[in-house]
Amino acid sequence: MNEDLKRERKNVRFDIKELSCILYGGAENRREAKRLERAILSDPVYDNSNQYFLSIEEAYENSLKKETHFLKTKKDLGVHNQPTIVQQLCGRLVTPLHLTGLHRSMFTTIIEVQSTPEQLEKWMPLIKKYRIVGTYAQTEMGHGTNVRGLETTATYSPETETFIIHSPTLTATKWWPGSLAHTSTHAIVMARLITQGQDHGIHAFIVQIRSLEDHKVLPGIKLGHIGPKMAYDIIDNGFMNFNKVHIPRENMLMKYSQVSRDGYYTRLKRDSSKLTYISMVMTRVYIVFATAESLSKACTIAIRYSAVRRQSKLDESKPELQVLDYKTQQYVLLPLLATSYAFWFTSIETAKLYFQVQMEIQEGNLSNAQELHATSAGMKAFTTQVAAAGVEACRFRCGGHGFSMSSGLPSIYGDHAAPACTYEGDNIVMMLQTARYLVKCCSMIASGQPLSTPTAAYLTSAVLDTACIATSSQDFRNPDILLRAYKHRAARLVLAVSRKVKSSTSNGISAGDAWNNCSVELVRAAQAHCHQFVVEQFSNAMKNENFSATLRPVMEALFSLYCVHGIVENARDFLEDGYMTGTHVSMANDVMMELFNEIRPNAVGLVDAFYYSDHLLNSVLGRYDGNVYEHLMKWAEKSPLNKNEVMPAYEKYLRPLLKGEFASKL
Repeated sequence: MNEDLKRERKNVRFDIKELSCILYGGAENRREAKRLERAILSDPVYDNSNQYFLSIEEAYENSLKKETHFLKTKKDLGVHNQPTIVQQLCGRLVTPLHLTGLHRSMFTTIIEVQSTPEQLEKWMPLIKKYRIVGTYAQTEMGHGTNVRGLETTATYSPETETFIIHSPTLTATKWWPGSLAHTSTHAIVMARLITQGQDHGIHAFIVQIRSLEDHKVLPGIKLGHIGPKMAYDIIDNGFMNFNKVHIPRENMLMKYSQVSRDGYYTRLKRDSSKLTYISMVMTRVYIVFATAESLSKACTIAIRYSAVRRQSKLDESKPELQVLDYKTQQYVLLPLLATSYAFWFTSIETAKLYFQVQMEIQEGNLSNAQELHATSAGMKAFTTQVAAAGVEACRFRCGGHGFSMSSGLPSIYGDHAAPACTYEGDNIVMMLQTARYLVKCCSMIASGQPLSTPTAAYLTSAVLDTACIATSSQDFRNPDILLRAYKHRAARLVLAVSRKVKSSTSNGISAGDAWNNCSVELVRAAQAHCHQFVVEQFSNAMKNENFSATLRPVMEALFSLYCVHGIVENARDFLEDGYMTGTHVSMANDVMMELFNEIRPNAVGLVDAFYYSDHLLNSVLGRYDGNVYEHLMKWAEKSPLNKNEVMPAYEKYLRPLLKGEFASKL
């Protein structure tokens, strides 16, 4: 163990295991996860020490080997009998588990939610036994988040009792679906349902795309890989184009909408379009948790390395300082650490909301579906944007070594944090969807209608009536004062832009133009709404009566840091209507500096509580033992480029140059 890290852990002022158990839902879950982790990692198939040296083809094969082997491992160890959180802990050990991810998530969930009993009986045994592997094909070359704009058609033919799947234009080509290019045998294709000459909008269809005998692409389908990306190459993203491909009538998911044999369309539930869309919400809810995980991994790496790395002297009579002791380093890393915890607790509450609304939907109650949609869209956008910037900031704070793949940080950014800002909905569009819901809530309030949605309830409170009541710096540690400040900020921005949109339309501007003209302010208001939602969930987590006397002050310090850092960084929003003064912001800044001193001794313990193994982090800089430099050299020596003392290109180009053979040409 590195001596600096050994000392850091010795000086931690709380029980790391206690906090870890809280994060993972109890001591039993943590204990079982640890037992299963040991069993899984004893299998050499899951070794990932060479992961960063693999070509795209090698990485694809390696991932497929691990994923197929993991199916057997899960069965042998009984992982499927464990609580969801334990299953997630086990699954993430087998990195990367991407190639069948959409099969287990979107493909399976949409079929479960939107199928008739007969369709479930046909498809679910094939899905569960992996007799087929599925993906989800919605995004097209020309349209992504705008689902209504999709061009792929599914035209029903009564004569053949089939749907004809067709891509009428180049831009109708399905583009980006993961696991599509080489892995999946089937896809849920989102297409425009056309029957009896009428377009009934977007519906879901199960389309077989490859032979179950030899895996060759079926006739009428053009299928391939979209090419190299910034990162995330293992995902097997593909394109798919249809040339009048016939599928059986029964392959339309018909729980909520049906087409009879003679072509008559029936919508069985009035809000079936909403029910179809809700199936996609699950992925956005999962992204919020995955985002908390990505940011907490990056913080773990950067904080451990900052405790090991020593750089420069403030006093010539003393050793070089640990980088983590510099205030500039703390100013970046400690608020991100607090944000990791804020997002972690928020992801749990967002998941609870999702499962609650799903149960209501199954009972025919759609009253909270819009709230779930708005919350999941906004939280997906807010958390991923913050996390992407945060992961990159962690990389910057690791200096030159952070640029190396050995740090693990480029992989976290490129494979997780950055793409999450785009897939399942562009963040700006997601924020505007949340804003649309908030404007609707404001209209209801203005017309005297009751507002029963918990996440927007603050819009009806008296938070706009008073100025900030803080009179001293210590007031900025008061959870009620901090939460009220965020609710005030969000309510003011939301109500102001709602009035502006209404005023524009009242003055004759079309609804579309009014929305576009106000879109920057709408996004800003939605971001403020999401920020206060996170603060509220973090605040609720602080009410946990099970916190020990030593853990509680540590968690309260994290909560206060998350809040005051947000006030300092977004001072304009709190100042411009006079709710706060410059003195208030200065007080918040003073508290922030105090909190750095309080959290600094516990920083390593707080990242240890996330319970990330060295295998999972796959980072030389973030090693638990802190022996960075020895393993950095070992990692470099493993590079395939070190197999040859002299590279083949020497004879072709470098030797002639050095021998003067190119002199006459220079």
